[in-house]
Parts: sequence; C-alpha cells; structure tokens
Amino acid sequence: MARLLSQTLLHTGRFLLRRFSSPPVAPSRVCFHRYYSSKSLSLVSPLGSRLLTPSAFSTSATTVEVQSTEHEVVIALGSNIGNRMSNFREALRLMKRSGICVTRHSCLYETAPVHVTDQPRFLNAAVRGVTKLGPHELLTVLKTIERDMGRVDGIRYGPRPLDLDILFYGKMRICSDKLIIPHERLWERSFVLAPLVDLLGSAVDNDSVAHWHSLTSHPGGIFRAWERLGGESQIGKDGIQRVLPIGDKIWDFSNKTHVMGILNITPDSFSDGGHFQSVDSAVSRVRSMISEGADIIDIGAQSTRPKATRISSQEELDRLLPVLEAVRGMPEMEEKLISVDTFNSEVASEAISNGADILNDVSAGSLDPNMHKVVAESGVPYMAMHMRGDPCTMQNKENLQYNDVCKDVASELYLRVRDAELSGIPAWRVMIDPGIGFSKSVDHNLDIIMDLPKIREEMAKRSIAVSHAPILIGPSRKRFLGDICGRPEATDRDAATVATVTAGILGGANIIRVHNVRHNADAAKVCDAMLRRRRSKG
Repeated sequence: MARLLSQTLLHTGRFLLRRFSSPPVAPSRVCFHRYYSSKSLSLVSPLGSRLLTPSAFSTSATTVEVQSTEHEVVIALGSNIGNRMSNFREALRLMKRSGICVTRHSCLYETAPVHVTDQPRFLNAAVRGVTKLGPHELLTVLKTIERDMGRVDGIRYGPRPLDLDILFYGKMRICSDKLIIPHERLWERSFVLAPLVDLLGSAVDNDSVAHWHSLTSHPGGIFRAWERLGGESQIGKDGIQRVLPIGDKIWDFSNKTHVMGILNITPDSFSDGGHFQSVDSAVSRVRSMISEGADIIDIGAQSTRPKATRISSQEELDRLLPVLEAVRGMPEMEEKLISVDTFNSEVASEAISNGADILNDVSAGSLDPNMHKVVAESGVPYMAMHMRGDPCTMQNKENLQYNDVCKDVASELYLRVRDAELSGIPAWRVMIDPGIGFSKSVDHNLDIIMDLPKIREEMAKRSIAVSHAPILIGPSRKRFLGDICGRPEATDRDAATVATVTAGILGGANIIRVHNVRHNADAAKVCDAMLRRRRSKG
C-alpha cells in the first residue's frame, strides 16, 4: 500500500497543478464561492449532470447560481448510542426517501471518542451521492433525520445516536451562519478523513473530486492531508479500527487471519462429496473444525467444481436447511460465524432467514439477477468472487484469456462489486475473493497468490474503499496444486495448500477457506506472528 500511496499522491498532485493555477480562496462571510473557468470544457457525468473542467480558476462571491439540477455531495455519518449499525441503516433509508441518491460508501470505522472521552466508542463512515437539494435545504433535511432518530441538544462532542455532516457540496466553498464547507477542522480529524479517502479512487474521476482535493491547499490533495495525520499506519491503533458489520456486532477482520472451514453437503464436490450429507455427519464435522481453530463455517449445498450440474432451488434448500438449523443450534458455534455458499437468490434468502451470517456467492451476482437485491435487503455481509461463465463453462478456453490476470480480475470483480453497491450493498459490507481455481490456469492461480497487493492497487484506482475490503483466498486441495505436485488425489494436497495459504496471508489475505483446518490454522498463526513482528520493526 505504501507504493500505491506514493503513486496516488504523485498522480493527484500533478492533476491538481494542471487544473488550479492559484490557491483556493480563503473563506469569507459570503454565501458561496463558486469556481468557474474562462476556458471550460463541457462534460456530461454518468449521472447526466453538466460539469465544468477548470484549467485556470477564479472566484466570485455570488448568490447561489446552479449549474446543474444535481450536485455531488459527501456526507459523514457517526453514531455511539443504541444499535449503531441500525442507526446507519435507518439514516440511509431516510436520506434516500428525502432525495439523496447514495452512490458510494466508505469502509466502516470504530473510533475512540475525542474531547469528551467518557462515552462509548463511535462508528464512523461517509457516503457520496447526488441530490437536487440546495446546500441549506440539504442541511435542514439531515438535521431533521437526526432529530427523528432521537438526537437532542446536549454536551458538545457528547454521545449521540446519529451525527450527519456535509463534508462537500458540489464545487462550492460555503460559509454562512449555519453552514461552513469545508469545515475548518476537517483536515485534523482522522475519523472523518479515513472514510472520506475511501470514497475516492487514486485516479481523479471528475471535476467535483478535483475541487475537493484543491480545498486542502496541499499538492497531493486529500491523500496528502490523510498522510500528514499518519494515513494507513493509523488503522488498527490510535483509536481507529476498520471493521465490518455482522448482524448487530462489529467484526475487526484485521486483527488476525480468520479461518473458514469448508462443509460440503453435496454428493459431488471434488474433495469430500458425499461425506457429510446427513445432519449427524455434518454436525460432527463442524464440531471437529471448530475444535481445530475454525472461525467461520462455510456450508455449500450446490457443487461449484468444474462441469458441476446446477440443481434446483428446492433441492439445494432440502440439502441445506436441516444442516443449517442444526449447526446454528450447536453450543460450539457461539461467537463463530456461518457462511452459506450459493449463487441462487432464493436459496440465499432462505439461508439468511434461517441464521446465515455471511452470503458467499461464487458468481458475485452474475448468475442470478436478484442476488444483489436479496443481499441488500438482508443486511448481511457479501462475499463476491471472481468467475467467468459458470461452473460448467468457467474453464473453457475463452474464459482463460487474460492480458494481466491480477489487473483483469481486479477490474472485472470491481464492476460486480460496483453493481452490488448501486443495488444497495454498502462497500462496508463487501468482502472479495479473486476466485483461485475458477476461470484460471495453473499460472493464473500462482500469479494471484503471489500478487494480491496488485489486485488491491488496481481496485484502488477506482475505489479506495473496495481496495480495503477483506480478501478471502480458497486454494484448498484444488487441481492446480495436484498438477504442480503430482498429487491426483485431492486429499493428498494439504501440504501444498498450507504453502499457498502461507504465501497468500503474507501477501495480505484476511480469510482462508480450507478443508484441513488444523494445519492451515497453525500456518495462519505463524504468518500472523511474522506480520506482527514486521510491523513492530517498521
């Protein structure tokens, strides 16, 4: 990520120097500073808004002069009273109903309170969207939402169920009695800057974003301001953790590598098909994996091996639900998570209703157009995996053609995640899987395992938030390991799996999906110790 940050700062600095020949005007007691260009190129954004591309900006104090019916805005969210995630979900629902169309979400952060420290920890996030509301109309709407959700006047910086603040409004600098944009202390607050950075890509995607960067007065824009506070090195310490919501709880996925144990309840999976189809055998297998160190149990009732036949929704449910119910009720599963592996939205809906904590979709929504809607409405985290075609066609010659497998996987998977986000699945609920063994050759799989940071860097060009998503790798017992090691039997590939898992963890994987939990959990512990040692020396 250090290389990514330096490249990003250089790119952003050059971009801004090209566009802003003079520093931004300091705030004064006028309604608005509106930027305009004497040599403007008229552009149309994907949302249809008319934009100006400034090359030599000047300012003028005016009343509001609207260039477009829609303005791009950034809104920060905070909460430390009650069910914090529920507060965020309700706030987003009310914002949508009030005419604010959210298009991007940051990651989610749990942060220590500042100024008034004797209060609960905060959840912080930010969203980016478009609205036809004027800036003061928008402020009124947000304050109404805060009041409707129980916020009352109290101690400044004190506890609150919801805090909504406008960070940016279009290409305007605003200073009135009720609203100042940007707030003069914005650049001092890591709990605001961390989610703000997430809403951007390392490439500046439009003139509003260029303007937001210019407001920092640093050549590197917002990225430089974040770096001056410590940047990514702050995460995990100094009172700020990047987290993922699971139900009403918050999961810190960065504190260790999490082990996902595989439970295939199918007759035809490539490694253990037919072994755990009865409820009793499945429960026994789960008990064993938990005792060996599994944090997550991934239950699959539809095989996704190459050339696997797709079964009906009903058959998949008939296999899944009795086992899911039994596993959910196991005392050993307290504090453990259940993931259900399906690409069928009907099965996903039933699984979530019956206790699944995570939805693991090998198609990232490409095989069922209703999947993203189902997951969006459920509130569960979504594991989006890269695959071309379907299990029957994924290893066809045309699906194995890549220019650069890491870049291509990142680009294609980002588009699936972006579609999920626009369907209502916030980036803070997304996990990604590059799909080892799915639409990949032996060399492709090796390239992915060796260069996970490249996938993150490529994602970051479009979305810093998505680049920070937890990464799962699933090389366990797969055929490419047998091809390399001369092990035709899948159960003989556990040592090779440990080797690939080790490389993946050291390259930034957060979750490993494995058959042999014991050996891989030990490998994960050693890798985590090495990474902690590396950080302590850095």
